[in-house]
Amino acid sequence: MEHGLNDIEALVREEKRLSATETQSEAWAEGLSAGIEPEIIAEAALATAFAELVRCSGETAALALLDRMRDKVLAGEFERSLLRH
Repeated sequence: MEHGLNDIEALVREEKRLSATETQSEAWAEGLSAGIEPEIIAEAALATAFAELVRCSGETAALALLDRMRDKVLAGEFERSLLRH
């Protein structure tokens, strides 16, 4: 039964991730439509995200996320994701 529960939790987490990605993509498009440069949108999004993560989970969690994201950038993961859209 534990395996089934883990599967359900993974599906719920993925659905939340997809919903969050969609919301962020819409906000990004709105910013571009308003004439805001991508670098400014990105910096504002990251600053907001890290401020909230520090508030909710602490500096250690924020730094861990930053490390994971850095690794993904270095691995080219975001370049590959652009090809899927």
